[in-house]
Amino acid sequence: MKKLVVLTGAGISAESGISTFRDSGGLWEGHDVMEVASPEGWKKNPSLVLDFYNKRRKQALTVHPNKAHYELARLEQYFDVTIITQNVDNLHERAGSSKIIHLHGELFKSQSTIDPRLVYEMNEWEINLGDVCEKGSQLRPFIVWFGESVPMMEVAINATLDADIFAVIGTSLAVYPAASLIEYSPANSSKYIIDVKIPQISYFGNLRKIEAPASIGTKIMSEEIVLKYV
Repeated sequence: MKKLVVLTGAGISAESGISTFRDSGGLWEGHDVMEVASPEGWKKNPSLVLDFYNKRRKQALTVHPNKAHYELARLEQYFDVTIITQNVDNLHERAGSSKIIHLHGELFKSQSTIDPRLVYEMNEWEINLGDVCEKGSQLRPFIVWFGESVPMMEVAINATLDADIFAVIGTSLAVYPAASLIEYSPANSSKYIIDVKIPQISYFGNLRKIEAPASIGTKIMSEEIVLKYV
């Protein structure tokens, strides 16, 4: 079974109604991103940070996977599919994809501030001041913030090294280190970039660019790779 590795970004979730990370002014839902997505912001005002992610969770509960999410899940019938996502939502899981690497954390999990190995599934949408881990330390969002390492990056690189097909869907390839993943795909692998605006990118062989929303572009890619490989 051929290996399909897919890197997804904000563009695939946008079609479900989740706002993209930053607007043109660099703000995220009216906040400077460093206020709500950095260790410094957390140290300065943990209440603001918790409230911000509580609102993100509450919004995420109102949306549903879209055709692109479901199409990627359907492709597991034909390929060994690994989803590497920059998104912190759980839409890939809800659509039925079974192998997902979250590079930037997961919105519906909390993490100890004293021991990062302590990560908890969330049954509710809120983390409040005073909510603590088993060691008595305040819980924080299980999110990789600016200035923090990306612990799942090595796992993602190893998956990409084995790809027969590597696809980039709904990302501008501007956020590193995730944007560098395409450079680890084998030279002879088929490569796809799907976005409403194709990002500037260095030359890669076997690269197919599909300038379209994720739902449309993913379906086009799906039909092509099933015809070619199955």
